[in-house]
Amino acid sequence: MTTAHTPSRSCYQRGCTHPDCARINYQYMARLRLEYHRGQRRRCDATQTRHHIERLHAAGWTQAQIARAAGLAHRTIGGITAGAPTISNRTALAILNIPVGPAPDDRRDVDATGTIRRLRALAAIGWPLTELGDRIGMYPTAIGNITRGQLDQVRATTAERVARTYRELSRIPGPSQRVRNEARAKGWHSPAAWDANIDDPAAEPEVTEPYEAFPKFERDPDRKAEIAHLDSLGESVASIAKQLGNSEKYIRDQLTAIQRERAARANLREAA
Repeated sequence: MTTAHTPSRSCYQRGCTHPDCARINYQYMARLRLEYHRGQRRRCDATQTRHHIERLHAAGWTQAQIARAAGLAHRTIGGITAGAPTISNRTALAILNIPVGPAPDDRRDVDATGTIRRLRALAAIGWPLTELGDRIGMYPTAIGNITRGQLDQVRATTAERVARTYRELSRIPGPSQRVRNEARAKGWHSPAAWDANIDDPAAEPEVTEPYEAFPKFERDPDRKAEIAHLDSLGESVASIAKQLGNSEKYIRDQLTAIQRERAARANLREAA
């Protein structure tokens, strides 16, 4: 009887020859070679990060508090302090994102509701969790666990970092339509659904009816009114198309329909 083999980085990077490990190692090395070809490096000099840790220590932070604030293991902070020459970019970002100031209290865990809602809201407007992880300074797996609602509580420092990133990105559409579609399918709400009550577990999102596009051969009355208004100001077809983000053919078709309706109304007035 054979047991299932679960590939892991520690396994395939030790030279495991199992087909699954060999395949994943090939993919890993291909990505690594591409990044090196582009001049991208996954590790950086640890000096700047070590100096930042020293400044935090001088401000009264303990190693444990720094580790919790960065979402890292204590031994990682200890290794950098002891003189590790290089560290991963993710580790550096997580530590450098900690502002130098008075040490936090030891309130370690807070309710996860607001953090979950913020991450889901950012996904709803197209921000992938991998990119959020880079910005927040957390691993995508940890971000994913929170976003899926697998945790009732999160570190207070994690909640603060997510809230800061949410303030920066909540009004900026993300780059991924696929992420938007997945969030919509899961019923996640965008930032527009939440107000200052986003941290209140009893609060409900403000849901509005989604905009429904008009059928192919019907006209959007709001858009038609805007086209009629611009036409009355003497704007050209090309100018109207540019301002409204439509093709010139669409604008001409709309103007033809508008002119027909005007003629029909004029006929009715004459008949009356």
